[in-house]
Amino acid sequence: MEPDLDAIHAAALAPPGETRMMRVVMPEMLNHHGTMFGGQALAMMDVAGFVAATRHCRAATVTAKVNDVEYLAPVREGDIVEVAARVVSVGRTSMVVLSSMVAEHLTTGERALAGRGRFVFVALDEDGRPAPVPPLGE
Repeated sequence: MEPDLDAIHAAALAPPGETRMMRVVMPEMLNHHGTMFGGQALAMMDVAGFVAATRHCRAATVTAKVNDVEYLAPVREGDIVEVAARVVSVGRTSMVVLSSMVAEHLTTGERALAGRGRFVFVALDEDGRPAPVPPLGE
């Protein structure tokens, strides 16, 4: 039986509750140990957090704070890195986003939680001042 392609494509257009970004780890992303630079991992988690926060408020956002970043497993050249980010709480103008990074060995499929962090983003109005954000669920 053939899959219902219209339903698959329609599901792809549904508003995301979570942002997911993927990348293959290339040599220029590595440190002298042959593993991903922590700064590369941090940047990827921050970018995914930025997208999640911006999608939530549909306004310009900036990173205001980075908390509790942990590097839990090495990420090696050729691995796929998948970063998931989700807004978990909101204030008047700020949003807390949790980002998780999973490393996947491309040929074996083995996956490991490689990093995680808590990011705070602030929404900005057209003049660059903090702007109200909608509550979760909107």
